[in-house]
Amino acid sequence: MRYLIDTHVLIWYLNGDKALPQKYAGLMRNPQNKLYLSIVSIWELTIKMSSKKLECDKNIQEIEEYILSKDYEIMNVSFAHLKTLFDLPKLHGDPFDRLLIAQALTEDLTIISADKEFQAYSVNVIW
Repeated sequence: MRYLIDTHVLIWYLNGDKALPQKYAGLMRNPQNKLYLSIVSIWELTIKMSSKKLECDKNIQEIEEYILSKDYEIMNVSFAHLKTLFDLPKLHGDPFDRLLIAQALTEDLTIISADKEFQAYSVNVIW
């Protein structure tokens, strides 16, 4: 399967947080699954860490090393993603989440997220 990891799921995974159910941590560890991280999530993580709104057990350098060591696919923002975002109904106010939804829709990915607002869209979400 191909999964796009939501920002909070990445943070919980990095911190070993029990808020991330073992079922989804297992999906992330399974080498048969292709995992995608949006540069949008890394950008959001950086903004929140630098403004002290988020604590993470790893610094940005360690996060980069971890991501690269796990062979996650880093997804940049494309014009196709922005076209989908432009046409996306305004059902969710968070711009980071809206762009993740647009990316998942464009790339036909399933999002791993506990955010219930994602379910208002026709995107595949598991939790």
